[in-house]
Formats: sequence, C-alpha cells, structure tokens
Amino acid sequence: MDARKVRCREIVEADIEAVSELLTCGFAGRTRDYWLRGLHRQGEREVPPGCPQYGYLLESDGRPVGVLLLLYTQRIEAGEPNIRCNVSSWYVAPEFRNYATLLTSMAQKHKHVTYINISPAANTWPIIEAQGFRRYCSGMLFSVPLLSRGERGMTVEVVTGATAAVAGLPEAELDRLRSHADYGCLSLVCRIGGEAIPFIMLPKRMKSGRFPMPAMQLVYCRDIADFVRCARALGGFLIRRGRPLVVVDANGPVAGLTGIYTETRGRKYFKGPNPPRLADLTETELVLYGP
Repeated sequence: MDARKVRCREIVEADIEAVSELLTCGFAGRTRDYWLRGLHRQGEREVPPGCPQYGYLLESDGRPVGVLLLLYTQRIEAGEPNIRCNVSSWYVAPEFRNYATLLTSMAQKHKHVTYINISPAANTWPIIEAQGFRRYCSGMLFSVPLLSRGERGMTVEVVTGATAAVAGLPEAELDRLRSHADYGCLSLVCRIGGEAIPFIMLPKRMKSGRFPMPAMQLVYCRDIADFVRCARALGGFLIRRGRPLVVVDANGPVAGLTGIYTETRGRKYFKGPNPPRLADLTETELVLYGP
C-alpha cells in the first residue's frame, strides 16, 4: 500500500455522513443514528480557537478509513482558563491499522491541553498508561442515595433549557445545567435555606442478571461531598421517578453513601497540566453521545 495515499486531516461537516458509517462498522451495537446525533451535537458546540470541531480522520483515495473523535472544552477553574479534551471514539479499518499512530499523535499534540479518556476498554489500560496517561478514577460506586444519610429539610428543583434564573446559582453554572438539560440530562438544584447546590445526572440502565435496572449517572456536582450531603433528598426525588441507583465515579467506598464500590469498570485517565476531579463529566462523550 502506498503511504502517500493515506493522509490525516481534520473532520469537517461534509464528512459527517461518511464518518458515521465508518464508526457504525467499527462499534457493534451503536447505530448510525447514534453517531449522527452525537456528531451533529458536536457541530453545534463552541470549541476553543485552533481546536478541531470534531476530531481527525485518516483518508485514503478520498474516503475515510480511520477516525478519532475529540471533544474540546474551555473552562475557567480557580480563576484561570484551561482547555480539556475528551479523547473519544477511535476506529481504523483493519487494512489501515499501520497508520493508526497518525491519529494518536494528532490527539495529544498540545501540551497546554488536558486530555481525558473516560471509557477505556480494560485491554487498553496498559497501552494508555504507556502513552503517559495517569489514572484519576479507579472505579464506580453504585449508590442508593435514599438509604444514605444526607441532610434533612432540603427541597429539589428541576432546571430545564428554558429556566430563566435560579436564585443563588451563578449564571455560568446555570448555563451548564440548561445546556445539559437540552442534551437529555436531568439538571437539579438542591436547596436548603438560601443555598443552591447544583447537580447533573444522565439516565442509565444497569444490567443485573438478565434484567436491566434503571439508574442515573452523576455527571456533575461541585464536590462529591455535596452529593453526600444531598443524598437523601435526591434519593427521594429519584425513587419517585423509578431511579433508585446513582452511579458515582469514585476511588473507593464513599463515607456517608450506601452502595457497592467496584473497580471492574469505570476507570478513567488523564494526561496534561490540570488533573480532572471526580464528578465532572460535562461536555464529554457520555453526554453528547449518550450512554
């Protein structure tokens, strides 16, 4: 095969149909509509200047033969701007695997960017670590918040994409809750006195034997301690909606939360200057593409 016929370039809007077809071939169980929905959502987002809107593809004779999706986000943390990139779905057609490093080298070329991988398959963990990624989340806690302690006397409010204002919540945080509600997340605010404590969760189905069990994935809170504090109120709210479980990223059992911790799934990695914190999966593949 002539290497000169294979090139790596940014994905553009005109590539979406062909990229979705390639990803459908590469990921069993994911439909073409699944990829199209996520790619269109990526196309509607603002990304930091100089960053690709969708990611990169390998092209041979004018057709995509490999793809790597990247989700860039700029945020302010501790008063300083930083850029985070979710290294998402990766696939290269078997006959072009020799060129896969062209994609991976493009994915990690910016030293000022913090790259995260939130869904690595277990067999790729040694490879990811050899690339310089470090683990920041070791597993998951399958919590039953209604059975946890939490504070009493809290109320729970729902935030939608049309919510104009929430007393006590900064505008930037409200924007985050509204945008994720539009993605299909459940955006909530726990209130006690004049304090507003935000949460974002995503519906999820867990397998228990042959039967699926409805649950929620915690996508965002300011700190895990906030979830512990609000667990009872959130549990009561969710159980009325048939969602008894909340899946929480964790590095071990969490004091104050009733549940089961496991390291068989949920491992997450990062590479770059700003280590991620637990309970912040906003603007990632989990949200834009769905569970």
